[in-house]
Amino acid sequence: MKSPLLPIFLIVAVDVLGYTIILPLLPFFAEKLGASPAVVGLLVSVYAVCQLIAGPILGQLSDRFGRKPLLLLSQIGTFAGFLILASANSLWLVLLSRAIDGFTAGNLTLAQAYISDVTPPHQRARAFGIIGIAFGMGFLVGPALSGFLSQFGYHYPIVAAAALSCISIIATAVILPGKRTMAESHPDTEGAPTGQRLSILQWKRYAEYFRDPALGPLLWKFFGYVFSFSLFMGGFALFAERRYTWNGHPWGPKEVGYVFAYSGLVGGTLQGGALGFLVKRFGERPLLASSLLASAIGYVVLGWAYTIPLLLLSATIAAFGGVARPVATSLITQVVGRDEQGTVLGLTQSLTSAAQIVGPTIAGLLIEHRLLALWAMAAAAIAFAGWLVKMPSTPTSAHPAEVSLARD
Repeated sequence: MKSPLLPIFLIVAVDVLGYTIILPLLPFFAEKLGASPAVVGLLVSVYAVCQLIAGPILGQLSDRFGRKPLLLLSQIGTFAGFLILASANSLWLVLLSRAIDGFTAGNLTLAQAYISDVTPPHQRARAFGIIGIAFGMGFLVGPALSGFLSQFGYHYPIVAAAALSCISIIATAVILPGKRTMAESHPDTEGAPTGQRLSILQWKRYAEYFRDPALGPLLWKFFGYVFSFSLFMGGFALFAERRYTWNGHPWGPKEVGYVFAYSGLVGGTLQGGALGFLVKRFGERPLLASSLLASAIGYVVLGWAYTIPLLLLSATIAAFGGVARPVATSLITQVVGRDEQGTVLGLTQSLTSAAQIVGPTIAGLLIEHRLLALWAMAAAAIAFAGWLVKMPSTPTSAHPAEVSLARD
């Protein structure tokens, strides 16, 4: 109970649970209101557009005022978005709910910053793994609950997500330490991750980070994973609806939710207890490469999976790819100075938002034209491109962006 990571784990777990309840339902809910697959993709993307705009601002405010106030603001926005979605009877209300949630979305970035606040570099991969555990638990329980509740009406899962979001707000207010930085509560750790937060218009600064020989390849690999995963997540429900049937009916949120739950079980097992062992046994860099390759193979199998056993096989293989995110994040924070970690964590969130803008849009367009196998192959190709990026044999900590920011 004394672990500083326990409060953030509970908060992230509840937040992810609410998010994953909505995940398998939103495409079907939007289609019920008249959306085409391409429009569904755009509805998913609008969240990321708003997040990309607001993310750096939330990061700057969290550096100035502390993690807790901004985390509460982010969670309140999520709660408001769920309430609007639950009452939506037209597509513009769905759009509004996603925009509000996106403009206040910063839970994951703030959680990552908290973890960097309280853990030394050599323990960071395992610590970031708690987010993987939270996602695994969320993907296990949330979609299954969504699938079950959707049998009684599409609004029931949304109300459940709103209730969980409210619980998360209360948990943050009650159990999360309220210091400006966690280093004030835990003086035995290094200082909190800091650094200038980059806005979406500072592309020159982004390019400087990508040109760094140690950091650049890691950023490309991270982007390869999040882009391929966003393409997959943005299209899977629509893909499954068009390819699979159950008792003579096309798949709906129930069946999609159960597949997501299975993936969550596998992913949570790998990113939970197994991640520490895998890092110790193989090392972070080889593990990052193998997880990207697993993602590519899993998506290839999915493209040609016409039976449930093959679908579950593809989900099992691709679930190992989820290891890429915590491992890449850990490596990224290790190759920059402590005073730049806030900047690169914000940069990874911007990359995630960019992937979540483009991925679902492409997925919607491909699936609208019934290019189902091509959709899966596109996700596989992006993950494979990330695997092909070559990392230097030895990491370095100095990079042009750090020098440039120091001059400023």
